Amino acid sequence: MNDFTHRQLISENLFFHFLISPDRRIYRNLLFIAFIGAVLYNSTSVIDNPVVIFLYFIILFYINMYVLVPKLLFRNRNIEYCLSVIGILVIVAICGYFFNPFNKEHGVNIPLFSFLTALLLAASSSIKLFQKGMMDKQLIYDLGQSKTYAELEQLKNQINPHFLFNMLNNANVLTKKDPEKASQVLMKLSDLLRYQLYDSARDKVLLTSDIHFLEDFLNLEKVRRDSFDFLISQEGDLRGLQIPPLLFISFVENAVKHNNDATKPSYVNLYFDVINGKLFFKCINSKPISRCVNNTGGLGLVNVKRRLELLFPATHSLNIEDDSEQYCVTLTIQL
Repeated sequence: MNDFTHRQLISENLFFHFLISPDRRIYRNLLFIAFIGAVLYNSTSVIDNPVVIFLYFIILFYINMYVLVPKLLFRNRNIEYCLSVIGILVIVAICGYFFNPFNKEHGVNIPLFSFLTALLLAASSSIKLFQKGMMDKQLIYDLGQSKTYAELEQLKNQINPHFLFNMLNNANVLTKKDPEKASQVLMKLSDLLRYQLYDSARDKVLLTSDIHFLEDFLNLEKVRRDSFDFLISQEGDLRGLQIPPLLFISFVENAVKHNNDATKPSYVNLYFDVINGKLFFKCINSKPISRCVNNTGGLGLVNVKRRLELLFPATHSLNIEDDSEQYCVTLTIQL
């Protein structure tokens, strides 16, 4: 059963929720007692002592559900459980022979009574096994979600210091070469850190806010490099759309890192488009021709790929094209 189906069963299907929820236990018990009472009430022509049979069925049902199944079946003591059931059926057959609960006109009907007993035991065992199975699935799902959340936080924390380290290193270099530019870099860096400290701590941020963050980042890079230019294109209705924070910075940082060329101007172009509930992101950067560059992206891209797999396991596609002149990342996300 996949996560989506499981969430439907637990959260959306009221019937399954009624069967397994602890706070619905009293209602389940009352419904069962009313059902047994109604069946026996309509069988008074066949049963001489419906009250005795009613108490027998209720006691047997709850002993099996809350004693035999938890203490034997759930602990893999299957043989002992089967022997207990056989023992109950033997006792029922013997007692039924001497104390026939059915109408004397119909004679002794031990096979029918034994069958009803076995059916009741099977029903109570099935309900308990079903409840345990669903609760185990819920626990596994919760543990998986907790692990996923912890891994996402770890990946995000790995991305943030990596980015901060690069920018502080750039500012350190500029303090010796151009103190005024270093001051501009530090001011813009403070804006970026403000976004990282406050907005990126949320589960979701506005897409427009994240784009503004990327714009600040590229403006900072433009201050640091004279022969650098960038473009940010926004198409479609981006207003109000929310995404996980810092989703694109690793792609942009990688583009900036690997397109520095002293012989010609370099560029980074970003394209955002929303069409029919899908977000299309493209990052294109120029490549230097004077030397060979390993454009794999290092830890940052490895982390963001893993983060995409966790956040959008079946609703995203990532494509990377690398040729001699430019490097292109295309990301599609179903919102």
